[in-house]
Amino acid sequence: MAGPAVVGGGEGCELRERKNQESSERLNQNGGLREQEEGEEEEKPRGEKDKSRKTYGRTPDGRVFIVPQTHDMVSQLFSPSQPKNASDILLVAILGLHILTMYLLPTNFRTSIFTAIFLFWRTCYNVGIGYLLHLQSCHLRLVAWAKQSKIFVNPKTGDNPHPITYYLLKQEMETKIPEDYTFEEAPLEYNTWLLFRRVVDLILMCDFVSYCLFAIACGGRPQGEGFLLTIARWATGSGLFGFNIWVKLDAHRVVKDYAWYWGDFFYLIDQELTFDGVFEMAPHPMYSIGYAGYYGISLIAASYRVLAISVIAHAAQFAFLIWVENPHIEKTYNAPPARRRRCGTINSTEHEEDAMDYISDINPQLPMPSHPSAVHNLIGINNIDLHRVTDVSVLLLQLYIFTLALLTPSTPFYQALFVANAAIWRLWYSLGIGYILNCQSTKKRWTRHFLKYGESTEEAWRQWKGIYHITMTLCYASFIAAAWKMYTRPDEWTRGLPILKHVIGASLVALQIWTAISVYDSLGEFGWFFGDFFFLDQRPKLTYNGIYRYLNNPERVIGLAGVWGAAIITGSVAIFSLATMSHVTTLAFIQLVERPHMQRLYGQSLRRESGLTKSLRRSLPPQILQWQGSVDKMLGETLESFEDLVEAARPKIAAGMSLFVKDSTAIFKHPTRISISRLAPDLAGFDPKDYSIELSGASHSVRTRSQQRSNFKALAFEYGAPIRVRWTAPLNHSKKDWVGLYMVADNASREATDVASQGRWVPTNEDQYGSIVADSGILSSDHRVSGHSRRDGEDKDYFAGEMEFSGDKLWWTTGVFEFRYHHNGKYNVMAISIPFEITINRFDEDAITDANGSMKGAVEQALLNLVNNCCDRDPDIAPSTVDESFGVRVERDGKYAKRVVFAVHQMFGIEFAPEVVQADGNVRNLAWRVCNAKKVLVSV
Repeated sequence: MAGPAVVGGGEGCELRERKNQESSERLNQNGGLREQEEGEEEEKPRGEKDKSRKTYGRTPDGRVFIVPQTHDMVSQLFSPSQPKNASDILLVAILGLHILTMYLLPTNFRTSIFTAIFLFWRTCYNVGIGYLLHLQSCHLRLVAWAKQSKIFVNPKTGDNPHPITYYLLKQEMETKIPEDYTFEEAPLEYNTWLLFRRVVDLILMCDFVSYCLFAIACGGRPQGEGFLLTIARWATGSGLFGFNIWVKLDAHRVVKDYAWYWGDFFYLIDQELTFDGVFEMAPHPMYSIGYAGYYGISLIAASYRVLAISVIAHAAQFAFLIWVENPHIEKTYNAPPARRRRCGTINSTEHEEDAMDYISDINPQLPMPSHPSAVHNLIGINNIDLHRVTDVSVLLLQLYIFTLALLTPSTPFYQALFVANAAIWRLWYSLGIGYILNCQSTKKRWTRHFLKYGESTEEAWRQWKGIYHITMTLCYASFIAAAWKMYTRPDEWTRGLPILKHVIGASLVALQIWTAISVYDSLGEFGWFFGDFFFLDQRPKLTYNGIYRYLNNPERVIGLAGVWGAAIITGSVAIFSLATMSHVTTLAFIQLVERPHMQRLYGQSLRRESGLTKSLRRSLPPQILQWQGSVDKMLGETLESFEDLVEAARPKIAAGMSLFVKDSTAIFKHPTRISISRLAPDLAGFDPKDYSIELSGASHSVRTRSQQRSNFKALAFEYGAPIRVRWTAPLNHSKKDWVGLYMVADNASREATDVASQGRWVPTNEDQYGSIVADSGILSSDHRVSGHSRRDGEDKDYFAGEMEFSGDKLWWTTGVFEFRYHHNGKYNVMAISIPFEITINRFDEDAITDANGSMKGAVEQALLNLVNNCCDRDPDIAPSTVDESFGVRVERDGKYAKRVVFAVHQMFGIEFAPEVVQADGNVRNLAWRVCNAKKVLVSV
């Protein structure tokens, strides 16, 4: 992977590590409260001013308030200086009950009982809290529940049905926060967060205590363990546990209670956090290295059962991070910037001529791009394309190697053969590829070879990517095959250390896989394939984000953790030798190929110390730092001598490598769902005749001859166009009624709906389901209409309302659909709309041409309307002209591009990949591509 941190200026999304500048700016605009506080502070001495500086928060509706100081859960529970309340006493009593249970249980039952207890609390943590946070992030549902229950409404207003709960919460919270906080005046979001905190305190404390008790129940000293080994085991385990405590304390020092308790799911604060210390050592330290104590306790307990439970709990925490925290962080702190005008559009005149004269242009001028195309990437399972020779070659060669490994016997001859094969591929991967890149860096030899035959830089780049991809894949495939041949399954898993060896080895393999994914996420396809060796004029900006925030070159340290994991699992000297050779040759590649190129390219912009190194240096005593400086000086002088030696031998090495190269040239969705019961027992008194659904905004279309002979005209809507639904219902209709959109063929019954709504539903009234996503479709509700205006012979008044289905509430396909009105949050159908069709009209290129016989203008206009519908007609995404670029969300969220390519396929009969739409960037470029593809297909 090229260079220690060459990326395209992307933004990292580490846990709360971005300054919330937009929030700060908005808070500054609301200056009344803030200026008053600052004016008061200026009159105070400097020390008192710093001490009394306030933190300001803003709720989603724009209200600014002072965020009072709070304390961590341990201090709240056990510090004598902190005030205590009833919930603290209850929590301590529950923890004491856990300890008492441990003491009273018979020894034979302790392990199984506390396994169940810990897994229960861990499930409450990762699944329970994760589910609540997901609902709050996507729908603000916790705040909506608090609003619906009215538990924070002052009973003096007469609108609180739970006055006892109100006064209990008031006493609890005001006792905990004696300054800058009044229960009645605090925002609803803040009070909801405080209540949520108490639930989190209960779950987290019980989770930790039950884990420790579980480890005590499983702990013991293995038979035959020596005294020194016991001391080493306890020392290592205690060190890991102490490191765990330091990580948690340092992380809390940085993020405070606000982020510790997921405060940004409820409100935002005007506070700039300096993410130093542990946040410079590892990504998401509270969830990664912050769980080192689990493995330390496993060592102290000397129990594989504790280790297994620790691995499960740690994996569940990573799942919580991936599926709950990261989506919220991305949405909150990494929102798409304002639309930018695309400066690199395709020349329209040039493309018009190309589209019309594509066949007659016998020798078209080859493009000479200064930057590679980002479409049709190689890395990743989703990018496998069986129409591409590189992908087919990679799959066949891997199949060939793994088949041989499985079918041949594990005799010494075959073992030696596979180890030798792995060694050859490793040497070629590090030394051969390194030589090619070095020649490309200094003499552009690879590019010159293709230019010599009249081909482009883009072609040289494609061929290089293929060579490198095949080499890298076969290097690791041959190593895996060799490790398989040298692996011997243990006869007894419980004797010795086979389980521990497999756990450590598998963890190292997982670490290497994660490192590779993180490197690719940071560098992209361009950096992964050393793009700055080939496109110097358009090299990306040198930044340090993602994994490069912590390590200057991850491959130097943890990039080969997996090969050492295989060596540990197999216990083979041959695999250990292969791992050693792999690491040595990789270090040589970094030192002799990557580093000189990066130095020439970026010079003084290269960072000398990584974040991890700086963090470790700050924590070392001055004496060790002085000793380290002397060692660094000695190593630097030794390295300089070695580089001089290599420089003197370079001509001979180059000559040998030339001959070697000459002889061997040959890698979450539905939108929100509704979960409700099918049948309602309270249908008595409701007549389906009193309900109706009407559609507006449809175009009428005559589809068949039989329809032409009648007065019936089928309703049809454009693909992606919003659909408005008007409904009527009796005055006593349930406030939890809802309307869903379905395919006509999905439901056999007209009395009850058989299938789930899959997010395509809108309630008739707001604040009934606690979902802002569902309520977003409501236009009007319960508008009372006089019965005198009815035309059905009835004179009763009724309610009417209107809603709109758009975006993810629509079916993004063609077919015949219907709306169904359901009763009281159930699936009982009270009314069904007439069927309607979602259509994409086929483009007739023979009938639609301009004065010059070109259809490009008509294609552009057809695509402009189509793309607008696919982008939900959102002005931040949808273009208003054919030259205006798509919004940044189109590049980030692939669903928009998938909608467009489906519609283009239906309209023009041309199938594109979604990446093509994202790369084209505007309608004019996409229209040129459609015209060009039509000409090519016609010629074929």
